[in-house]
Amino acid sequence: MDEVNPLMLGKIKELAVSSKSETASLRHHFHQNPEIAWEEVETTKKVIEVLEGLGFSIVKKGFGGTECGVVADMKGGKPGKCVALRGDMDALPLVEENDVPYKSQKASAMHGCGHDAHTAMLLGAARVLSEIRDEIPGTVRLLFQPAEESGLKSGAKAMVEEGALEGVDAVAGIHTWASAPTGTILYRFGPIMAAADGWYLTLKGKGGHGSTPELCIDPTITAANIVLNLQAIVGREVSAKETVVVSTGTVKAGISVFNIIPDTVEMNGTVRSFNPAVQDHVESAMRRVIAGACQIGRCTFELDYKRFIPATINNNDVTAVAKEVFDAVAGPENAKETPLIMGSEDFSYFQQKVPGTYFLLGTGNPDKGTDNPHHSPKFNVDDDALPLGVTALAGFAWNWLSKNS
Repeated sequence: MDEVNPLMLGKIKELAVSSKSETASLRHHFHQNPEIAWEEVETTKKVIEVLEGLGFSIVKKGFGGTECGVVADMKGGKPGKCVALRGDMDALPLVEENDVPYKSQKASAMHGCGHDAHTAMLLGAARVLSEIRDEIPGTVRLLFQPAEESGLKSGAKAMVEEGALEGVDAVAGIHTWASAPTGTILYRFGPIMAAADGWYLTLKGKGGHGSTPELCIDPTITAANIVLNLQAIVGREVSAKETVVVSTGTVKAGISVFNIIPDTVEMNGTVRSFNPAVQDHVESAMRRVIAGACQIGRCTFELDYKRFIPATINNNDVTAVAKEVFDAVAGPENAKETPLIMGSEDFSYFQQKVPGTYFLLGTGNPDKGTDNPHHSPKFNVDDDALPLGVTALAGFAWNWLSKNS
């Protein structure tokens, strides 16, 4: 593989640094005006306003039957392939506890996961790329995605189904990471984030008085056996070389009366995995274990098993191109491979369509209070991290196109 062009990356980094105030201002705007999944109408309008001012063509506006989400293109000065960059836009239904000038103006929503920074950095990358447009060999497509936090109603899935990746050859996405220091970038070859499945189980027996259990069919015994036996799937049916989690989240039984055996137990939980074959096996094994426990316990059951988000699996070739950029702009000591992450990310839907890579931008700074966990009311992003994120996005787009066009 040809070496990365240090002069061009230097120029991209210089442009990103010089536009830091604009990028930070955009982040603060989005932070003050958060919109939750599938309600990002005003965010979409603001994104389009900025993109049109930079000379991007709006390919499509609105996905999932809404006015949320934008796809925009910029053709470079030379012919070539098409690379896409993605930023998600939705906020969370949280009440912000940060005391900052740009605090959320909505009592019931805040950007508690960094999507305000993702949107701002993608617009920052658009600004940088527009400055070097004549030198870009190919087309850059920007994907401003709604509803990353929406599970089965994923915005990424809707965008893919509605043609957002038509003509795209590779894709990259970024996420702020509060547990990594500002100035760092985390990447990974192969799987990086887990598939997220959910299971919802109802057990039905025959209730009665606690003093006469022989007259009942006690679903709580069956529930207890299921909780224990599900762990045997992980421990005895999946290779120790694989990573998988089966968790029981809730068990609900009875009506808070100590001497009554309930008719019904409701249970739910989650499964996290990285290998699709393991994901298939665990679901099949769960159905077998539950059916067997219910046969032994004389219960009937209803199981609803949902696959919310596929595993996020980075393409090795695309990631190698990205790593070149990360090493060059952050320094090899600050560009590190991350361990597997058990959380999920619907960027995986883009990767199922075209080769892609997903990476993390360190934004944690204890002195500024930006090391609080994601999805917490005190989550915030260190603005000093923004230029590196912009550089990484724009640098990847230029580097991938220059090597593949």
